[in-house]
Amino acid sequence: MTRRPRTRTPAPPPVDAFGLGQTHGPRAGRRVLSDDQRATLCSRALTLLAEHGVVIRHPAVRAALDRAGAIAGAGSDRLRLPVGMVRDALDATPKAVRLAGKSRARDITLPRADGGFVMRTGTGAHGYVDPATARYRNMDLAAVDQIAALGERLDQVGFLAHPFVHGVPEKTADIHGFARLIARTTKHVWMQPYQRPNIGYLMRIAAVAAGGEAALRADPLTSAITCSFSPLEFKLMDSEVMIQAGRFGVPLHACALPSGGGTAPLSVAGTALMAVAEIVAMVTLAHHVAPGLPVIATPLIFTLDMATGAALMASPEAVQGAALAVEVLGHGFGLVTHSYGMGSDTPDADVQSMIERALLGQSVALAGADILGGVGQLQAATVFSPVQAVLDDQIGAMLRRMIQPPAIDTDALNWAAMTRVAAGGHFLDDPHTLAHCRDALAPGVFLRHNRDGYEASARRTAFDAAREAALAAIASTPEAGYLSADQMREIAALVDHADAHVADAFGGVEATI
Repeated sequence: MTRRPRTRTPAPPPVDAFGLGQTHGPRAGRRVLSDDQRATLCSRALTLLAEHGVVIRHPAVRAALDRAGAIAGAGSDRLRLPVGMVRDALDATPKAVRLAGKSRARDITLPRADGGFVMRTGTGAHGYVDPATARYRNMDLAAVDQIAALGERLDQVGFLAHPFVHGVPEKTADIHGFARLIARTTKHVWMQPYQRPNIGYLMRIAAVAAGGEAALRADPLTSAITCSFSPLEFKLMDSEVMIQAGRFGVPLHACALPSGGGTAPLSVAGTALMAVAEIVAMVTLAHHVAPGLPVIATPLIFTLDMATGAALMASPEAVQGAALAVEVLGHGFGLVTHSYGMGSDTPDADVQSMIERALLGQSVALAGADILGGVGQLQAATVFSPVQAVLDDQIGAMLRRMIQPPAIDTDALNWAAMTRVAAGGHFLDDPHTLAHCRDALAPGVFLRHNRDGYEASARRTAFDAAREAALAAIASTPEAGYLSADQMREIAALVDHADAHVADAFGGVEATI
């Protein structure tokens, strides 16, 4: 039965209508918004999709939505998505996702049972800061090798993202970067297609690495990003990603990247709402072209610097917007969430970078994000630094510890000893102290020198320790990678075929492989 459009603004949904009463482990309750504010943003997102709608450029996706009850909007490509249609999609979308590695020990299941998060390396960076020389250069395949080696040994990093590489054909840079990375890590890899003809190649490379298409569906060792084109538009390529992900059983990261003052209103709430609406629309699209496919809500929030026009990811407004979007999508709509948790607007791993990423990470972690992205990224996600990645791993360990509520019980209080301690007494030799003396988080590359030790070390800092750790990790990687010789040959053949046959990005002709 065709659903008719609503002619009035729907009332805010009940508090539990979209999982507002659900918990995401021990982080439940650590929220910025009240229940009423969260319900208001949920309602406004649904109203925006139902009354204004979205622009769909992919004919097959548009046809699927037409059949499902979408309603023509203003303009030939715009569709309005009735509230009931969106609710059905949200209800049907899996509330948990498994991101597989090359072994079950590397698998990630989200949400985590402990309510914590996993981290991922930064993606899309064109630049690289060499850890040995501290010099900047264009990202290349040698840098991808180093990122893979480093990511293998960062405990908080659950999966890796391929960057943009230079020194290869530009139209197939994503294929080269993905093929190189997936061969050199045992961890899950995030796929980011750059143009429509490349999607099939990327999926087939993942299938080869997994041991076949059936193996990839059973254990998806890659997940794919699909993006909105803010405001409220979905390009042909990104809709095709959804279709291909459904065919190969590859989880989706539904990514919105609004910029406050540019492609979204110049306010924290307005920018967050744009991201929420676009992601909820992508959940609806995915439900109708790839039913049952896991979708991870991925708001990546920016604001425009009104003085320069630069996009900022670590301004207070962007940080607040990310936290709001994560909270609404996670606690409001019950989706697995992913956002930048590390990152800064400065081009170097400096004091500003540490301040900005610590604030961003804490805000997004407390909002309930399941994935904190951006490990190692600088300059608004355009540069990757291995030294910063090591520091981010340590920040992530601290954040994961900090968001766990401390135990408050008789044992934690050491109540018996507390009630009999003498004046001038201490707890150094208390059995409770001895039992728990190794419970505290180890400092890792963060240093705890006194002044004499600091001077004796020639004023060695955490940055120096992180550089040493990065270089040691890079030096210890196996040269051959983690795939068989047959797999490597098959992947190389796919890459060569892509270089020879991929159509022009704007030609509209897809290669047949």
